[in-house]
Amino acid sequence: MSSESVEPGHGHSPAAWTAVIIMLIAFAIGAVAFFYDAPVIVWASAGLAVVGLIVGWIMKRAGYGVGGDKYTPKGH
Repeated sequence: MSSESVEPGHGHSPAAWTAVIIMLIAFAIGAVAFFYDAPVIVWASAGLAVVGLIVGWIMKRAGYGVGGDKYTPKGH
């Protein structure tokens, strides 16, 4: 077995981190809004979660995803 393993990436890229951070913020806002019974803000946070997904996809297409030309893998 080789001593050097090839990791597929598992989202360790600027595109993935940006998408996850936006979606985490959206879910946090949505949870607080749900607690305070503010349905408009809950739906707005659901929209923000979709925006996070779209931003991650756009950044991946722009080369910031795993394997992209603007992505440099970091050593562990």
